[in-house]
Amino acid sequence: MPAAALRCSRDLRFLWVNHHYARWLGTTPDRIAGRPMAELLGAKAMRDIKPFVDRVLDGEQVDYERLVDYPGIRSRWVRSIYTPTRDVAGAVDGWVALALDVHDRHLAEQALKDAERKKDEFLAALAHELRNPLAPMRNAVAILGRKGTLDPEVAWSRGVMERQIDQLSRLIDDLLDIERIARGRFELRAERVPLELVVDMALESSRPQINASGHHLSVLLPAERVHVEADPARLAQVFATLLRNAAKHMPERGSISLSATVEGREVVVAVSDDGVGFEREAEPGIGLQLVRGILALHRGRLQARSEGRGRGSEFVVRLPLAAGEAAAPQPAAPHVAERDISLRVLVADDNRDAADSLQRVLALYGHEVRVAYDGAGALQIGREFRPRVAVLDIGMPGTDGYEVARTFRRTLGSEVKLVALTGWGQPADRRRALEAGFDHHLTKPVDPGALNELLLMVLDSRH
Repeated sequence: MPAAALRCSRDLRFLWVNHHYARWLGTTPDRIAGRPMAELLGAKAMRDIKPFVDRVLDGEQVDYERLVDYPGIRSRWVRSIYTPTRDVAGAVDGWVALALDVHDRHLAEQALKDAERKKDEFLAALAHELRNPLAPMRNAVAILGRKGTLDPEVAWSRGVMERQIDQLSRLIDDLLDIERIARGRFELRAERVPLELVVDMALESSRPQINASGHHLSVLLPAERVHVEADPARLAQVFATLLRNAAKHMPERGSISLSATVEGREVVVAVSDDGVGFEREAEPGIGLQLVRGILALHRGRLQARSEGRGRGSEFVVRLPLAAGEAAAPQPAAPHVAERDISLRVLVADDNRDAADSLQRVLALYGHEVRVAYDGAGALQIGREFRPRVAVLDIGMPGTDGYEVARTFRRTLGSEVKLVALTGWGQPADRRRALEAGFDHHLTKPVDPGALNELLLMVLDSRH
Protein backbone atom coordinates (compact mmCIF):
# COMPACT_ATOMS: atom_id res chain seq x y z
CA MET A 1 0.00 0.00 0.00
CA PRO A 2 1.27 3.58 -0.71
CA ALA A 3 1.33 4.45 2.99
CA ALA A 4 3.38 3.47 5.99
CA ALA A 5 1.66 0.85 8.18
CA LEU A 6 2.88 -0.54 11.48
CA ARG A 7 1.76 -2.15 14.72
CA CYS A 8 3.30 -1.39 18.09
CA SER A 9 2.98 -2.99 21.52
CA ARG A 10 2.18 -1.36 24.82
CA ASP A 11 5.81 -1.70 25.90
CA LEU A 12 6.79 0.43 22.85
CA ARG A 13 8.14 -2.22 20.49
CA PHE A 14 7.54 -2.63 16.77
CA LEU A 15 5.48 -5.81 16.25
CA TRP A 16 5.41 -5.49 12.43
CA VAL A 17 5.83 -2.86 9.74
CA ASN A 18 5.22 -2.81 6.00
CA HIS A 19 7.85 -2.23 3.33
CA HIS A 20 6.82 1.41 2.85
CA TYR A 21 7.59 2.31 6.49
CA ALA A 22 10.78 0.27 6.45
CA ARG A 23 12.02 2.27 3.44
CA TRP A 24 11.40 5.49 5.46
CA LEU A 25 13.76 4.13 8.12
CA GLY A 26 16.28 3.00 5.49
CA THR A 27 16.04 -0.73 6.25
CA THR A 28 13.78 -3.78 5.75
CA PRO A 29 10.74 -5.01 7.76
CA ASP A 30 12.53 -8.07 9.13
CA ARG A 31 15.18 -5.87 10.73
CA ILE A 32 12.55 -3.81 12.57
CA ALA A 33 10.03 -6.31 13.96
CA GLY A 34 10.47 -6.97 17.69
CA ARG A 35 12.90 -4.10 18.31
CA PRO A 36 12.25 -1.19 20.73
CA MET A 37 10.95 1.92 19.00
CA ALA A 38 13.48 4.14 20.77
CA GLU A 39 16.31 2.06 19.31
CA LEU A 40 15.28 2.95 15.75
CA LEU A 41 13.66 6.38 16.15
CA GLY A 42 15.95 7.95 18.75
CA ALA A 43 15.31 9.75 22.03
CA LYS A 44 14.18 13.04 20.49
CA ALA A 45 11.53 11.41 18.30
CA MET A 46 10.23 9.44 21.27
CA ARG A 47 9.88 12.65 23.28
CA ASP A 48 7.98 14.24 20.37
CA ILE A 49 5.47 11.40 19.99
CA LYS A 50 5.03 10.62 23.69
CA PRO A 51 1.84 12.76 24.12
CA PHE A 52 0.22 10.93 21.19
CA VAL A 53 1.35 7.50 22.42
CA ASP A 54 -0.07 8.24 25.88
CA ARG A 55 -3.42 9.15 24.36
CA VAL A 56 -3.70 6.06 22.15
CA LEU A 57 -2.77 3.81 25.07
CA ASP A 58 -5.65 5.46 26.97
CA GLY A 59 -7.95 4.13 24.23
CA GLU A 60 -8.22 7.28 22.09
CA GLN A 61 -7.75 7.44 18.33
CA VAL A 62 -5.09 10.03 17.55
CA ASP A 63 -4.52 12.03 14.36
CA TYR A 64 -1.59 14.45 14.12
CA GLU A 65 1.08 15.88 11.82
CA ARG A 66 4.78 16.14 12.61
CA LEU A 67 8.02 17.04 10.88
CA VAL A 68 10.07 13.81 10.93
CA ASP A 69 13.70 13.15 10.04
CA TYR A 70 14.09 9.55 8.86
CA PRO A 71 17.16 8.12 7.10
CA GLY A 72 15.19 7.04 4.02
CA ILE A 73 13.25 10.28 3.37
CA ARG A 74 15.12 12.91 5.39
CA SER A 75 13.09 15.84 6.71
CA ARG A 76 9.42 15.52 5.71
CA TRP A 77 6.00 16.41 7.12
CA VAL A 78 4.07 13.21 7.94
CA ARG A 79 0.49 12.68 9.07
CA SER A 80 -0.01 9.77 11.47
CA ILE A 81 -3.23 8.10 12.63
CA TYR A 82 -3.02 5.88 15.72
CA THR A 83 -5.82 3.40 16.48
CA PRO A 84 -5.70 1.39 19.74
CA THR A 85 -5.68 -2.43 19.64
CA ARG A 86 -7.14 -4.57 22.42
CA ASP A 87 -6.59 -8.02 23.90
CA VAL A 88 -9.29 -10.64 24.45
CA ALA A 89 -10.23 -8.94 27.74
CA GLY A 90 -10.74 -5.57 26.02
CA ALA A 91 -7.65 -3.87 27.47
CA VAL A 92 -5.50 -1.72 25.20
CA ASP A 93 -2.39 -3.73 24.33
CA GLY A 94 -0.89 -1.41 21.68
CA TRP A 95 -1.85 0.39 18.51
CA VAL A 96 -1.88 0.30 14.75
CA ALA A 97 -0.54 3.34 12.90
CA LEU A 98 -0.98 4.57 9.35
CA ALA A 99 1.31 7.36 8.19
CA LEU A 100 1.17 9.47 5.02
CA ASP A 101 3.77 11.78 3.51
CA VAL A 102 1.97 15.17 3.41
CA HIS A 103 5.07 17.28 2.90
CA ASP A 104 4.02 18.86 -0.41
CA ARG A 105 0.50 19.60 0.82
CA HIS A 106 1.84 21.12 4.04
CA LEU A 107 4.22 23.38 2.12
CA ALA A 108 1.38 24.47 -0.18
CA GLU A 109 -0.84 25.30 2.82
CA GLN A 110 2.00 27.22 4.46
CA ALA A 111 2.57 29.14 1.24
CA LEU A 112 -1.14 30.09 1.19
CA LYS A 113 -0.97 31.24 4.82
CA ASP A 114 2.14 33.28 4.06
CA ALA A 115 0.41 34.84 1.06
CA GLU A 116 -2.64 35.73 3.19
CA ARG A 117 -0.39 37.22 5.86
CA LYS A 118 1.53 39.26 3.31
CA LYS A 119 -1.75 40.46 1.78
CA ASP A 120 -3.00 41.57 5.21
CA GLU A 121 0.28 43.35 5.87
CA PHE A 122 0.15 45.02 2.46
CA LEU A 123 -3.42 46.26 2.92
CA ALA A 124 -2.66 47.57 6.41
CA ALA A 125 0.49 49.32 5.19
CA LEU A 126 -1.36 50.73 2.16
CA ALA A 127 -4.12 52.10 4.37
CA HIS A 128 -1.52 53.65 6.66
CA GLU A 129 0.30 55.33 3.79
CA LEU A 130 -2.95 56.62 2.27
CA ARG A 131 -4.27 57.96 5.57
CA ASN A 132 -1.13 59.90 6.42
CA PRO A 133 -1.41 62.54 3.64
CA LEU A 134 -5.17 62.85 4.25
CA ALA A 135 -4.58 64.02 7.83
CA PRO A 136 -2.94 67.41 7.04
CA MET A 137 -5.38 67.90 4.15
CA ARG A 138 -8.35 67.56 6.51
CA ASN A 139 -6.70 69.82 9.07
CA ALA A 140 -6.06 72.49 6.42
CA VAL A 141 -9.70 72.34 5.30
CA ALA A 142 -10.80 72.69 8.94
CA ILE A 143 -8.58 75.78 9.33
CA LEU A 144 -10.33 77.36 6.33
CA GLY A 145 -13.65 76.65 7.99
CA ARG A 146 -12.55 78.37 11.21
CA LYS A 147 -11.47 81.53 9.44
CA GLY A 148 -14.94 83.03 9.23
CA THR A 149 -16.80 84.05 6.07
CA LEU A 150 -15.02 82.98 2.91
CA ASP A 151 -15.23 84.14 -0.67
CA PRO A 152 -18.04 82.07 -2.33
CA GLU A 153 -15.58 80.37 -4.67
CA VAL A 154 -13.24 79.53 -1.80
CA ALA A 155 -16.16 78.24 0.26
CA TRP A 156 -17.28 76.07 -2.66
CA SER A 157 -13.73 74.75 -3.13
CA ARG A 158 -13.45 73.97 0.59
CA GLY A 159 -16.71 72.00 0.42
CA VAL A 160 -15.44 69.98 -2.53
CA MET A 161 -12.19 69.15 -0.74
CA GLU A 162 -14.01 68.20 2.44
CA ARG A 163 -16.37 65.83 0.64
CA GLN A 164 -13.61 64.21 -1.37
CA ILE A 165 -11.42 63.71 1.70
CA ASP A 166 -14.39 62.02 3.39
CA GLN A 167 -14.89 59.85 0.31
CA LEU A 168 -11.23 58.79 0.20
CA SER A 169 -11.33 57.95 3.90
CA ARG A 170 -14.42 55.80 3.39
CA LEU A 171 -12.84 54.01 0.42
CA ILE A 172 -9.80 53.10 2.51
CA ASP A 173 -12.01 51.75 5.29
CA ASP A 174 -14.16 49.88 2.76
CA LEU A 175 -11.16 48.04 1.31
CA LEU A 176 -10.16 46.82 4.76
CA ASP A 177 -13.74 46.01 5.73
CA ILE A 178 -14.19 43.80 2.66
CA GLU A 179 -11.07 41.86 3.61
CA ARG A 180 -12.22 41.49 7.24
CA ILE A 181 -15.67 40.28 6.17
CA ALA A 182 -14.13 37.74 3.76
CA ARG A 183 -11.84 36.44 6.53
CA GLY A 184 -14.61 36.35 9.16
CA ARG A 185 -12.89 39.00 11.31
CA PHE A 186 -15.55 41.69 11.03
CA GLU A 187 -17.18 42.48 14.37
CA LEU A 188 -20.56 44.16 14.89
CA ARG A 189 -21.64 46.13 17.93
CA ALA A 190 -25.28 45.25 17.69
CA GLU A 191 -27.97 46.95 19.77
CA ARG A 192 -31.68 47.61 19.61
CA VAL A 193 -31.90 50.77 17.53
CA PRO A 194 -34.75 52.74 15.87
CA LEU A 195 -34.62 52.53 12.09
CA GLU A 196 -35.20 56.29 11.82
CA LEU A 197 -31.96 56.94 13.77
CA VAL A 198 -29.97 54.79 11.33
CA VAL A 199 -31.58 56.54 8.36
CA ASP A 200 -30.78 59.95 9.87
CA MET A 201 -27.13 58.93 10.21
CA ALA A 202 -27.06 57.78 6.58
CA LEU A 203 -28.68 61.00 5.36
CA GLU A 204 -26.20 63.11 7.29
CA SER A 205 -23.33 61.25 5.62
CA SER A 206 -24.71 61.23 2.06
CA ARG A 207 -26.60 64.53 1.86
CA PRO A 208 -23.56 66.66 0.84
CA GLN A 209 -23.04 64.56 -2.29
CA ILE A 210 -26.77 64.55 -3.06
CA ASN A 211 -27.07 68.31 -2.64
CA ALA A 212 -23.91 69.00 -4.63
CA SER A 213 -25.55 67.48 -7.71
CA GLY A 214 -28.87 69.24 -7.17
CA HIS A 215 -30.82 66.01 -6.71
CA HIS A 216 -34.26 65.91 -5.10
CA LEU A 217 -34.45 63.48 -2.18
CA SER A 218 -37.66 62.16 -0.65
CA VAL A 219 -37.80 60.05 2.50
CA LEU A 220 -40.83 58.08 3.70
CA LEU A 221 -40.67 56.08 6.93
CA PRO A 222 -43.37 54.07 8.76
CA ALA A 223 -45.65 56.06 11.04
CA GLU A 224 -44.89 53.66 13.91
CA ARG A 225 -41.36 53.52 15.29
CA VAL A 226 -39.54 50.46 13.94
CA HIS A 227 -36.62 48.83 15.78
CA VAL A 228 -33.90 46.54 14.42
CA GLU A 229 -31.02 44.70 16.07
CA ALA A 230 -28.05 46.31 14.37
CA ASP A 231 -24.72 48.04 14.59
CA PRO A 232 -26.00 51.60 13.95
CA ALA A 233 -22.81 52.86 12.31
CA ARG A 234 -22.49 49.87 9.99
CA LEU A 235 -26.14 49.78 8.99
CA ALA A 236 -26.04 53.53 8.34
CA GLN A 237 -23.03 52.81 6.13
CA VAL A 238 -25.23 50.49 4.05
CA PHE A 239 -27.92 53.10 3.39
CA ALA A 240 -25.38 55.90 2.90
CA THR A 241 -23.56 53.83 0.28
CA LEU A 242 -26.80 53.18 -1.61
CA LEU A 243 -27.74 56.87 -1.48
CA ARG A 244 -24.30 58.01 -2.63
CA ASN A 245 -24.30 55.47 -5.46
CA ALA A 246 -27.68 56.77 -6.59
CA ALA A 247 -26.39 60.35 -6.56
CA LYS A 248 -23.22 59.37 -8.38
CA HIS A 249 -24.81 57.42 -11.23
CA MET A 250 -27.41 59.99 -12.20
CA PRO A 251 -27.36 63.25 -14.17
CA GLU A 252 -27.70 66.44 -12.17
CA ARG A 253 -31.10 67.36 -10.72
CA GLY A 254 -32.38 63.83 -10.60
CA SER A 255 -34.73 62.22 -8.10
CA ILE A 256 -33.84 59.82 -5.28
CA SER A 257 -36.27 58.25 -2.86
CA LEU A 258 -35.78 56.23 0.31
CA SER A 259 -38.83 54.45 1.65
CA ALA A 260 -39.33 51.92 4.43
CA THR A 261 -42.22 49.56 5.06
CA VAL A 262 -42.89 46.65 7.38
CA GLU A 263 -43.70 43.31 5.76
CA GLY A 264 -44.38 40.54 8.26
CA ARG A 265 -41.34 40.22 10.52
CA GLU A 266 -39.12 42.23 8.18
CA VAL A 267 -38.50 45.88 7.48
CA VAL A 268 -37.99 46.65 3.80
CA VAL A 269 -35.97 49.74 2.87
CA ALA A 270 -35.89 50.71 -0.81
CA VAL A 271 -33.52 53.27 -2.38
CA SER A 272 -34.57 54.14 -5.93
CA ASP A 273 -33.48 56.68 -8.53
CA ASP A 274 -34.22 57.71 -12.10
CA GLY A 275 -30.57 57.47 -13.18
CA VAL A 276 -28.59 55.41 -15.65
CA GLY A 277 -29.74 52.00 -14.42
CA PHE A 278 -27.81 48.83 -15.25
CA GLU A 279 -28.02 45.58 -17.18
CA ARG A 280 -29.18 42.59 -15.20
CA GLU A 281 -25.86 40.77 -15.61
CA ALA A 282 -23.81 43.74 -14.35
CA GLU A 283 -21.53 42.93 -11.41
CA PRO A 284 -21.65 45.14 -8.28
CA GLY A 285 -18.63 47.23 -7.37
CA ILE A 286 -16.62 47.38 -4.16
CA GLY A 287 -19.26 49.42 -2.37
CA LEU A 288 -22.01 46.87 -2.93
CA GLN A 289 -19.78 43.94 -1.99
CA LEU A 290 -19.30 45.65 1.34
CA VAL A 291 -23.04 46.36 1.61
CA ARG A 292 -23.89 42.70 1.02
CA GLY A 293 -21.28 41.61 3.56
CA ILE A 294 -22.58 43.95 6.28
CA LEU A 295 -26.18 42.94 5.60
CA ALA A 296 -25.30 39.24 5.80
CA LEU A 297 -23.90 39.84 9.29
CA HIS A 298 -27.24 41.47 10.19
CA ARG A 299 -29.18 38.49 8.75
CA GLY A 300 -30.33 40.80 5.99
CA ARG A 301 -30.06 40.77 2.20
CA LEU A 302 -29.90 43.13 -0.75
CA GLN A 303 -31.89 42.96 -3.98
CA ALA A 304 -30.96 45.07 -7.02
CA ARG A 305 -33.52 45.87 -9.71
CA SER A 306 -33.37 47.81 -12.95
CA GLU A 307 -35.32 47.78 -16.20
CA GLY A 308 -32.09 48.39 -18.10
CA ARG A 309 -29.79 51.21 -19.15
CA GLY A 310 -31.28 54.67 -18.73
CA ARG A 311 -34.31 53.42 -16.82
CA GLY A 312 -33.26 53.98 -13.22
CA SER A 313 -32.53 51.47 -10.47
CA GLU A 314 -33.84 50.27 -7.13
CA PHE A 315 -31.93 48.63 -4.31
CA VAL A 316 -34.03 46.88 -1.67
CA VAL A 317 -32.71 46.01 1.78
CA ARG A 318 -34.56 43.43 3.87
CA LEU A 319 -33.83 43.16 7.59
CA PRO A 320 -35.47 41.21 10.42
CA LEU A 321 -37.34 43.29 12.99
CA ALA A 322 -36.04 43.35 16.54
CA ALA A 323 -37.75 40.84 18.81
CA GLY A 324 -40.29 42.03 21.37
CA GLU A 325 -42.06 45.33 21.86
CA ALA A 326 -40.54 48.63 20.81
CA ALA A 327 -38.18 49.98 23.41
CA ALA A 328 -38.69 53.41 24.92
CA PRO A 329 -36.69 56.08 23.09
CA GLN A 330 -33.29 56.75 24.60
CA PRO A 331 -32.26 60.33 25.39
CA ALA A 332 -29.89 61.81 22.89
CA ALA A 333 -26.22 61.92 23.81
CA PRO A 334 -25.22 65.33 25.12
CA HIS A 335 -23.60 67.53 22.51
CA VAL A 336 -20.34 69.04 23.61
CA ALA A 337 -20.39 72.60 22.40
CA GLU A 338 -17.33 74.76 22.02
CA ARG A 339 -16.30 76.18 25.36
CA ASP A 340 -13.99 78.98 26.32
CA ILE A 341 -11.30 76.73 27.75
CA SER A 342 -7.63 76.33 26.99
CA LEU A 343 -5.89 73.00 27.42
CA ARG A 344 -2.20 72.25 27.21
CA VAL A 345 -1.93 69.86 24.27
CA LEU A 346 1.17 68.11 22.93
CA VAL A 347 1.07 66.98 19.29
CA ALA A 348 3.80 64.59 18.14
CA ASP A 349 4.05 63.36 14.54
CA ASP A 350 7.04 62.85 12.24
CA ASN A 351 4.85 64.05 9.34
CA ARG A 352 5.52 67.77 9.75
CA ASP A 353 2.53 68.83 7.65
CA ALA A 354 0.24 66.70 9.82
CA ALA A 355 1.73 67.98 13.07
CA ASP A 356 1.83 71.66 12.08
CA SER A 357 -1.67 71.69 10.59
CA LEU A 358 -3.14 69.99 13.66
CA GLN A 359 -1.33 72.48 15.88
CA ARG A 360 -2.83 75.37 13.94
CA VAL A 361 -6.39 74.06 13.99
CA LEU A 362 -6.30 73.19 17.71
CA ALA A 363 -4.89 76.64 18.43
CA LEU A 364 -7.90 78.11 16.63
CA TYR A 365 -10.06 76.22 19.14
CA GLY A 366 -8.23 78.09 21.89
CA HIS A 367 -5.78 75.45 23.10
CA GLU A 368 -2.13 75.96 23.95
CA VAL A 369 -0.32 73.52 21.68
CA ARG A 370 3.31 72.39 21.46
CA VAL A 371 4.62 70.26 18.59
CA ALA A 372 7.29 67.54 18.39
CA TYR A 373 8.45 65.75 15.26
CA ASP A 374 9.81 62.59 16.90
CA GLY A 375 9.48 60.55 20.06
CA ALA A 376 12.56 61.97 21.77
CA GLY A 377 11.30 65.52 21.20
CA ALA A 378 7.89 64.55 22.57
CA LEU A 379 9.46 63.26 25.79
CA GLN A 380 11.56 66.38 26.21
CA ILE A 381 8.63 68.74 25.65
CA GLY A 382 6.46 66.59 27.87
CA ARG A 383 8.85 67.02 30.83
CA GLU A 384 8.82 70.80 30.48
CA PHE A 385 5.31 71.46 29.18
CA ARG A 386 3.43 68.83 31.24
CA PRO A 387 0.49 68.57 28.82
CA ARG A 388 -2.99 67.64 29.92
CA VAL A 389 -3.53 65.83 26.59
CA ALA A 390 -0.90 64.26 24.33
CA VAL A 391 -1.91 63.41 20.75
CA LEU A 392 0.76 61.00 19.52
CA ASP A 393 1.54 59.39 16.20
CA ILE A 394 2.65 55.76 16.55
CA GLY A 395 5.22 55.22 13.81
CA MET A 396 7.74 57.91 14.74
CA PRO A 397 11.47 57.22 14.17
CA GLY A 398 13.61 56.27 17.13
CA THR A 399 11.30 56.33 20.13
CA ASP A 400 7.87 55.38 18.78
CA GLY A 401 4.47 56.42 20.09
CA TYR A 402 4.05 53.30 22.23
CA GLU A 403 7.27 53.99 24.14
CA VAL A 404 6.36 57.68 24.54
CA ALA A 405 2.97 56.65 25.96
CA ARG A 406 4.53 54.17 28.41
CA THR A 407 7.03 56.78 29.57
CA PHE A 408 4.30 59.43 30.05
CA ARG A 409 2.28 56.92 32.05
CA ARG A 410 5.24 56.29 34.36
CA THR A 411 6.21 59.96 34.78
CA LEU A 412 2.91 61.85 34.50
CA GLY A 413 0.46 59.14 35.53
CA SER A 414 -3.21 60.02 35.15
CA GLU A 415 -2.34 63.70 34.86
CA VAL A 416 -2.13 63.29 31.07
CA LYS A 417 -4.71 61.83 28.72
CA LEU A 418 -3.11 59.96 25.83
CA VAL A 419 -4.65 59.88 22.34
CA ALA A 420 -3.12 57.73 19.59
CA LEU A 421 -3.62 59.37 16.19
CA THR A 422 -2.29 57.00 13.55
CA GLY A 423 -2.72 55.55 10.10
CA TRP A 424 -2.66 52.03 11.59
CA GLY A 425 -6.30 51.13 12.21
CA GLN A 426 -6.50 47.35 12.56
CA PRO A 427 -8.08 45.83 15.70
CA ALA A 428 -4.65 44.56 16.77
CA ASP A 429 -3.32 48.12 16.52
CA ARG A 430 -6.06 49.38 18.83
CA ARG A 431 -5.39 46.65 21.38
CA ARG A 432 -1.67 47.37 21.35
CA ALA A 433 -2.32 51.10 21.86
CA LEU A 434 -4.53 50.48 24.88
CA GLU A 435 -1.96 48.06 26.32
CA ALA A 436 0.70 50.76 25.95
CA GLY A 437 -1.37 53.14 28.09
CA PHE A 438 -3.34 55.15 25.53
CA ASP A 439 -6.83 56.26 26.54
CA HIS A 440 -8.08 56.54 22.95
CA HIS A 441 -7.08 55.27 19.51
CA LEU A 442 -8.08 57.41 16.51
CA THR A 443 -7.42 56.66 12.85
CA LYS A 444 -6.20 59.34 10.46
CA PRO A 445 -7.62 61.54 9.09
CA VAL A 446 -9.64 62.63 12.11
CA ASP A 447 -12.27 65.39 12.04
CA PRO A 448 -10.62 68.25 14.01
CA GLY A 449 -13.98 69.28 15.45
CA ALA A 450 -14.56 65.78 16.76
CA LEU A 451 -11.04 65.71 18.17
CA ASN A 452 -11.69 69.02 19.94
CA GLU A 453 -14.84 67.57 21.50
CA LEU A 454 -12.86 64.54 22.63
CA LEU A 455 -10.19 66.74 24.19
CA LEU A 456 -12.85 68.47 26.25
CA MET A 457 -14.84 65.35 27.11
CA VAL A 458 -11.95 63.26 28.40
CA LEU A 459 -11.19 66.03 30.90
CA ASP A 460 -14.80 66.59 31.93
CA SER A 461 -15.61 64.61 35.08
CA ARG A 462 -19.26 64.49 34.09
CA HIS A 463 -18.41 62.08 31.24
